[in-house]
Amino acid sequence: MNGQPLNQEQLLLIAVLVMAILTVALLTTTVILLVKISALTKKYNAFMKGSDGHTLESTILTRFKEIDILKEESKYTSEKLNIACETLITAYQKIGIVKYDAFKEMGGKLSFSLCLLDDENNGFILTSMHTREGCYTYVKEIIKGESFVVLAAEERRALEEAKNRRSLYAE
Repeated sequence: MNGQPLNQEQLLLIAVLVMAILTVALLTTTVILLVKISALTKKYNAFMKGSDGHTLESTILTRFKEIDILKEESKYTSEKLNIACETLITAYQKIGIVKYDAFKEMGGKLSFSLCLLDDENNGFILTSMHTREGCYTYVKEIIKGESFVVLAAEERRALEEAKNRRSLYAE
């Protein structure tokens, strides 16, 4: 190519080379597309296997109905769970118990103080003192973690033990 115009043979050779390059590019693209179509066809056949359009539509509609039923059941379960949680707030959920010997001549730790509190530390302390003559039981009310009656040391320990327990609603 020394600055002279190309003759007809050279132009024909360039045209053939360009056509060959385009043919190779088109063949490569065709092979790639055929592979992709084959993979997509396999997926489609697996999806449609054993089903005609009507059966497939019926299956999809059945699944939608099942989803609707599950939504209703989930809503019902959620409502029941909320009711149970509201009920648990007032249920006794914190417990403290102290066993002890109420009198020095008595052994075996047969006396006890049992404290039961709800989520807001409301409840009672049940104290049972065992003696040789009998068993005496007392109940003392607890409001917001406090007693308006003097508590014995064992009752205070039972109360503190219960108050320090983790509530169901503690974070």
